[in-house]
Amino acid sequence: MHKPYDITMKQLIEQRPLDWLRLIGLPLGEVSLIDADISSIIAEADKLLRVNAKHPYIAHLEMQSSYKTDMAERFMVYNVNTGFRTGLPVLTTVFLLRPEADGPVMRQPLLRAYAQEEPYHRFQFRVVRLWREPVEKLLEGGLGTLPLTPLCATSTSELPEIVRRMERRIEAESEDATSVWMATYLLMGLRYDRSMIQTLLKGVSKMRESVTYQAIFEEGEASGEARGEARGELKALLIIGRRRLGNPSERTLTLLRAINSPNVMESLIARAIEVESWDELIEGI
Repeated sequence: MHKPYDITMKQLIEQRPLDWLRLIGLPLGEVSLIDADISSIIAEADKLLRVNAKHPYIAHLEMQSSYKTDMAERFMVYNVNTGFRTGLPVLTTVFLLRPEADGPVMRQPLLRAYAQEEPYHRFQFRVVRLWREPVEKLLEGGLGTLPLTPLCATSTSELPEIVRRMERRIEAESEDATSVWMATYLLMGLRYDRSMIQTLLKGVSKMRESVTYQAIFEEGEASGEARGEARGELKALLIIGRRRLGNPSERTLTLLRAINSPNVMESLIARAIEVESWDELIEGI
């Protein structure tokens, strides 16, 4: 099952792809999503965007919250396969969402060589370490990347002011403020504990007004235990799911009520806005 942050990041990119290209500093142009089904290998890449700039290219974006020694090799495979399938240059950028995702393979190009001969292959990719990115860069950037702001170079004491500034921007510019805040909530879970996130976002007017927000936190606040939090998030899932998918079957309700993990429930909430049925949502539980 996808992690909540994974689905959230993909949705943010799909909704406002130009904001992400600006953040990276890549050439702008008309953007279209590449069909993930063009290759079973390419389908594993996080997000592929075709950019019709003056010189067309593919923007390959990867999101990582943990470190794996084979990451660079996997990204190289996605890059090469995408270039072969599309016939376009492929520019790979890796977003490291927290320091735990950093490591040796993220600090140098991937080289392939035989014995002591010169390398026959060199794979170069961009790396964005969010915890080193200036807060102002994200606060003044696009709404599509604004939910990343709390993961940037900031301290806990600065967070209340950052949230207030985010609120002013979102209220002034976003037609779907609740979705932006829900993305912020899920991504903040990569760095901050749940109680801190609840305290910070309680002051946001759009979150206070949101039935989904209230359902997520109401029971979680009454009980600090994981079961209480999961039940609170189940309420949010049912609100969202019934609006999009209709009423769930008794079998589905039984499966959902048996989930004790808040993280699993968060993942289901994120997926509920993209699947077509309850069966598809609970597949793999």
